Amino acid sequence: MGSGSSPCASCKLLRRRCAKDCIFAPYFPSDDPHKFAIVHKVFGASNVSKMLQELPVHQRGDTVSSLVYEANARARDPVYGCVGAISYLQNQVAQLQMQLAMAQAEMLCIQMQAQAQEQNHHNQSINQLQLHQNHHQLLNFAAANSNINANTNNNNVIYDSFKKESLYGYDM
Repeated sequence: MGSGSSPCASCKLLRRRCAKDCIFAPYFPSDDPHKFAIVHKVFGASNVSKMLQELPVHQRGDTVSSLVYEANARARDPVYGCVGAISYLQNQVAQLQMQLAMAQAEMLCIQMQAQAQEQNHHNQSINQLQLHQNHHQLLNFAAANSNINANTNNNNVIYDSFKKESLYGYDM
């Protein structure tokens, strides 16, 4: 027998004796009869046996997994099988990529708006600082001019007082 005392799922379904060297036994255990039944229905036992015999032993497990997947896909969609599932998934990927691109573009717009607002705020701060500095310079200039005028007025007063004194007969 293939794997233990009971025949493999293939031999059970085909109602034959499971030989020691049964090619199906390692891949279709007796406790999972549905696995072989679906593969047999889609591909036929003879074709599966030929495929497995043509492959190296280390590739047979993956091949059986692929056959089971394709057989289940054919049961759900007899026309397209797994190609239909692949096409559906590719369409979903394309839609999600488009949504991602749109979301990234929207994020970029938001970032650019935030940078523009930050730049405006920075420019306003700079303008306010420049305005404050200009105001401060004007105040300093006005203060300096008033000091010059005060000094000039004081000089005028002194000069005027000299004039007055000259007028009154005092020479200095």
